Parts: sequence; structure tokens; C-alpha cells
Amino acid sequence: MTIKDRFKHAWNAFRNRDPTVYTYQDVGLGSSYQPGRASFSGGNERSIVTAIYNRIAVDVAAIDFKHVKLDGSGRFVSEIQDPLNECLTLQANIDQTARAFKQDVVISMLDEGVVAAMPTVTNQSPMTGGEGWKIYEMRTAKIVQWWPRHVRLRLYNDLKGKQEEIVMPKEAVAIIENPFYAVMNEPNSTMQRLVRKLNLLDLLDEQLGSGKLDLIIQLPYVIKTDLRRKQAEDRRKDIENQLSGSKYGIAYTDGTEKVTQLNRPVDNNLMNQIEYLTSMLYGQLGFSKTLLDGSADEKTMLNYDTRIIEPVVSAIVDAMKVKFLSRTARTQGQTIMAFRNPFRLVPVSQIAEIADKFTRNEIMTANEIRQVIGLLPSDDPNADVLKNKNISHPEDEEDPIVYPTGEDEGEIQNE
Repeated sequence: MTIKDRFKHAWNAFRNRDPTVYTYQDVGLGSSYQPGRASFSGGNERSIVTAIYNRIAVDVAAIDFKHVKLDGSGRFVSEIQDPLNECLTLQANIDQTARAFKQDVVISMLDEGVVAAMPTVTNQSPMTGGEGWKIYEMRTAKIVQWWPRHVRLRLYNDLKGKQEEIVMPKEAVAIIENPFYAVMNEPNSTMQRLVRKLNLLDLLDEQLGSGKLDLIIQLPYVIKTDLRRKQAEDRRKDIENQLSGSKYGIAYTDGTEKVTQLNRPVDNNLMNQIEYLTSMLYGQLGFSKTLLDGSADEKTMLNYDTRIIEPVVSAIVDAMKVKFLSRTARTQGQTIMAFRNPFRLVPVSQIAEIADKFTRNEIMTANEIRQVIGLLPSDDPNADVLKNKNISHPEDEEDPIVYPTGEDEGEIQNE
């Protein structure tokens, strides 16, 4: 199918909405940045929060999601070459590669607590609920309103070049919830408490860095007349001139005057609270600061992969399987799988050693190990058999070759 044929009869989330049909004669609205990219909400762009979100998103995006075919035993057989698989492996939409789309999904999910993966171009309207629909493009969408069977979404319209809202049935949208919602997104969760403390720290830094002293001067007289008010104003300007004209910012006051500074330096208590909440967040998530500076050891990486990456990947894959594949397709062995690169976590020598131990101790077959690695199954019948290759098996022994005796040779010759 050519690109022209692909879009000729395609349903578009923005173009085919009732009652409006959009036609565009120009290139649409322009922007100096990618307007479809996820942006942080409510102060979550703070450095430590951004670093955590971005690290998780980048690592999840590095994992391959594929539309695949399974055999009767639930084992990977082949990759299905269709538009959905192209969205997952190559390009999700005109603006994003598959990897950029996955990173967008994860950042939005962690930041907001829930995100929608919205098919924007399909071969038929998802409103019809028919079987066998094909997804050509998809985007991330913010859920702004919930109904029993529908949701209102805000997403980027690449036909107009701006964000728009659209109402869709839940059956047509992959709704992905943050598995760490209680830790990250609840109003009084550890992450939100940390964000509020960081916002307070930034506010104090801005006040201290603005150059304002925020002083209150208690004068030795009551200001009730215009004359006294003018006298007080002159005194204020005099102190300002002293400070601005002093090399070290020093001024003098009358002995009867009292000066109070409102913006105090950041006390250690606030910094201690930030450090405490950061440590608590790391413990609740299974995160470590060594993951950010690249010094994490193998044990830390495996713990991070098990406690954080695996739940996030499963949340995305499960939501897509339920919404993007029909029930008939799932019963026929179609599914969406995540393929990790095991060489990213452990050295190649250890992968080979683990595979040898698993097959030798009859824990996994060779084909089961190949599936974990992301390789196609072997056609060798022995690859599906639990067998210790270091132990001889009677069924593997060849029948001995029997050579004819001399007597038999004589009988053959006589015949």
C-alpha cells in the first residue's frame, strides 16, 4: 500500500469530526519549538524532578515495542509488519519517531499521573467499534475530563499546528496510568511535597538574587503630617544612596532607628527537608543518585530495571494490547511485546554463562532463552527440549554399525 492509498480512505481524528470538516489552504500556524512535545506541569520542571523523569523516560524509550505473533504456547514467533508495528518501531506521527513518542508518553504519565495514547489516523472511525482497524499514526494526549465511557483529550493537531480538545470513547484510547501514582502524583505524595519545597527554595533564591534588601526602618517619630512623611521619605532615600554608593553595601543609621530585614537567608532546615524528601523518594521508587551521574553498579542497575522500568513498560504495553488489538486478534496470537536488550545491563560473557546454566540445569530451553534476548526461535527440534547437553541421553545415541562377518560374506558369495 502506497502512502497515497494509505491516507486516501483514512480516518483522521481532527479532519473527520462531526459536524466540522477541516480543509486547509496554507501550512498552518508556526512555532519556534515543537508544540506537540510534553511539558511539565505545576513546577515539576525543577532540576531533580526533571532529571528523574527524563532518566526513566529515556531508558523506557530505548526498549523496543513490537506487534508480534505468538504460537500456541505463548512464545514469540515473528514480527507482524503492519502500520501499528511501524508506529511502535519507526515513526509514530509526522513529528515524532517511535522512540520520541515513547519518551513523550512516559514523561507525561509520570508528570500527570495518567496519559492517553491516541490513534489520530486510522483506516476507519474508532467510533464504529469494528474489528480489524489499522492505526497509521498516534500521539500522546492529556486527559482533561472523564465520563463513564468517554474522555475529553487535549492533544496537538498537526493539521492546524496547535493544541485542540476532542472527545473520544475510552475503547479507542490507550489510557496509561502511572504505577507510582501514590508516590509521585497524590497531592501529599513524597514527590509533590518535594516539588513544593523546591518551589519555596527557588522563590527565596530569586528574592536574594534580586538585589532587594526588603528593609523596614522604624523611625523615632510618628508619621502623621505631610512634613513628617517627607522627612521619612528623605531618610529612606538617604539610606538607599548610602547602600548604592558603598563599595561593600554598608550604611549607617541613627541610634534611635531600628532596622528589620524581611528576606532572611535560606535556613538549614529547608535544605534538610529537601534532602530528607529526596532520600525518601529514592527509597520508595528504588532510584539512586548514581543512576543520574552514570556511576551505578550492576546491582543498582538491575534493581532499577526491576522496580521502576519493568512496571512502567508493563503499564504501557498492557494498555496498548487491550485498546489497539481487537479481541479476535488477541485470540489469534497477536500481541504487543517489549524486547529488552540484556547486553545493556550485564556483560556479554555473563549472558552466555547464564544461558548455559539455564539450559544445562533444564530451567529453560534454548528457544525460550532466544525469546528473552529477542531472537527468532531456532528450527532445531532440540531447541524446544529441556535437555542437559553435558549428559548423554540414550535416545541421542546412534545405533552401532554392524559389519558383516566373514561367514556371512561367504554365504553371500555362494549365493
